Amino acid sequence: MKSLALVGAYTFPRARREVRAWAGAPVVADTLAKVIVVALFSSMAYRLGNDWLETGHVTGLLLLASESLVVAFTLVRRSASKVDRSWTARLLTGFATFGPNLVTPVAIGALASDETTFGICGIGLVIVVLGKLSLGRSFGLQPANRGVVSTGLYNVIRHPIYLGYLFTHAGFVLANPAGWNLFVIAAADLALMLRAVREEKTLVEDEAYRAYTQRVRWRVIPGVF
Repeated sequence: MKSLALVGAYTFPRARREVRAWAGAPVVADTLAKVIVVALFSSMAYRLGNDWLETGHVTGLLLLASESLVVAFTLVRRSASKVDRSWTARLLTGFATFGPNLVTPVAIGALASDETTFGICGIGLVIVVLGKLSLGRSFGLQPANRGVVSTGLYNVIRHPIYLGYLFTHAGFVLANPAGWNLFVIAAADLALMLRAVREEKTLVEDEAYRAYTQRVRWRVIPGVF
């Protein structure tokens, strides 16, 4: 009996330490994710800032604002009540976010004038920036519930930032109509739509979000999806 008591005295504290260590794993993962996102998007914002200073294009300024908001909101975002840490969610998020960077400018004739393509991209970037401002501290790359947002552009559609991306991608393809670019953008946008569905599988567990979906019917494209 004494030996069993000694074993228990040794085992139970160790088990409690292991539980505490395991409970802290999500915090470590979240902190690491923040560091990676902030580093990547700070680098992108720096390059975009230099490009804007050289060209003076309004779209460059909007891109700078968009990526800077990612950095700012990642640093101050709310803790998530639930996070989808599945590999499916990670792959969709990764490709939808960084896949479009695989496109390349081409010298072949554009399908629309510069004014038209700049206008389409500009509209998309405005939507993206306003969507991120609407989302605020609930912003995050990985599907998660950081609080239901139903104000601003989210009062119109459930994923306005994704609609903005569709505009910017369309503008780029019209200006650079190569087969590779079309393939990359189509694949990235498909991943974006699947990501929206995946996000909602997490969010719909929240009663407030279920009520929100009843009021705001469309995910990304009004009347279509």
